[in-house]
Amino acid sequence: MISPYSPQQWLQISLQQQGLLQSSGSVEQVIQQLSYVQIDSINVVERAHHHVLHSRLANYSSPQLDSAMASQSIFEYWSHAAAYLHIDDYRFSLYRKQQLLQGDKHWFEPEHKVMRDVKARIAAEGPLKASQFQHESNSKSGAWWDWKPAKKALEQLFMHGELMVAKRDKFQKVYDLTERVLPHHINTAIPSDDEFARHLINRYLSAHGFGNLQQIQYLRKGLKPLLSKTLAHMGEHGEISHFTESNQDYYHLKNLSLPAEIPNKVWLLNPFDNLVIQRQKLKQWFGFDYQIEVYVPEAKRQYGYYSLPILWRDRFIGRVDVKADRKQRCLLLQNLYFEASAFDASISGLKAKEAFIEPFIDAIKHYSQFNQCQRWELIQCNEQWIKQQLDNST
Repeated sequence: MISPYSPQQWLQISLQQQGLLQSSGSVEQVIQQLSYVQIDSINVVERAHHHVLHSRLANYSSPQLDSAMASQSIFEYWSHAAAYLHIDDYRFSLYRKQQLLQGDKHWFEPEHKVMRDVKARIAAEGPLKASQFQHESNSKSGAWWDWKPAKKALEQLFMHGELMVAKRDKFQKVYDLTERVLPHHINTAIPSDDEFARHLINRYLSAHGFGNLQQIQYLRKGLKPLLSKTLAHMGEHGEISHFTESNQDYYHLKNLSLPAEIPNKVWLLNPFDNLVIQRQKLKQWFGFDYQIEVYVPEAKRQYGYYSLPILWRDRFIGRVDVKADRKQRCLLLQNLYFEASAFDASISGLKAKEAFIEPFIDAIKHYSQFNQCQRWELIQCNEQWIKQQLDNST
C-alpha cells in the first residue's frame, strides 16, 4: 500500500502525537502520551529528562517531576533505557522482571547472598541510597563495571522488581521495598505475550503516529517474532493500518489527521528526546543526519560535545552545541550550525531567515531561563547574517 502522507506530513503528525504543538497539563500527562521519558546523567546543561518535559510543558521546573514521583503517578524502570514511566503501565514492567527472574541477564550476574542482605537492611531501616552501603575495594578505576557489590545488588533487586525508586536525592536513587512504594490499587498481573506486544505497539503508534517493526522493538531483544505476529494480526483485523515504504512495512493508527496549523516556532530538542532518539528513522524520514558526539573522541567531533537538534516549524534545520556556565549564569552557544538547505524555503512572502530569527531568539531565551542562566553568548555560527542578528540581540 502507498503511504497516505508525505514524509513532511508524517513529521507534522509526529509533532502532534509527541505533544509539541500544544502544551500538556502535567508531567504525568506528558509521560503517559510519550510512553516514557529517558533518564540521563549528563549535566553540561539541564539533564535530558527535564529538558524533554520542558519542551512540552509551559513553565516546567524540576520540582514538578519530584512531585509526580512523590504522588506515585509515575515510576522509574527500564524502557529501552532507564526511564520514567506512567504508573498505569507498571503492570507491563512485570514482563521484563519475570524474564530476569527466570534467568535473563541485565548487566551483572546476581549475587543472591548480597541481594538478600541489602534487601533485609532496607526492610529494617527504610529507604536507602547506594552511598549508604559501605564496601572496601582495592579498585581505583572508578569504572561503572567496578560497582561495589551492594550497588550491584540494589540494581538487580530494582530490575527484578523487589525494590523501587522512591525518589532521587541529588540524582542518586533512593530505594525502598516495592510494597512500600507501589500504590495498592495497581494491577500486578503479569501480562501475556499478546498483551505485552499489543501494549508496545499501541504505545509506540500513539506516541509517534507511525513506525515499523524495528522501530517499535527499539533496543528490546528477542521480541521480533512476537511483535511481527501481533502486528500482522492487528492489521488483518483492522485494528491498525499499514503501508509500504522502501520495501518495509509501516504501521499507523487509524483515523489520523494532520495538525490544523504548524506554528512559526523553534524547538531546541534534547539529544535523547523521544522525537529524535531513533537516528535512522530521523535520517530516512525527516532528512536529518544527527549524532550526539558525547561518545565521539574530541578530535573527531564535527559539531560539539552536546549539540541540540534545531526544529523550526516542521523541518530540522541545524544543531547547536550548548554548555551552561553555571558560575557566570551564562548559556554558551558554542557552535551554531545550520544545514545547507535550512533556509531554501520562504514563509508568507518573507525571507526564511527573517521569519526564523525571532522565534529562534525566543527559544534561546526560554532555554537559557530553563537552565537558570541570566544571559547567553554565541561563540561560533556558520551563518553570518544570523550571527550578526544574534550578536545584536544580546
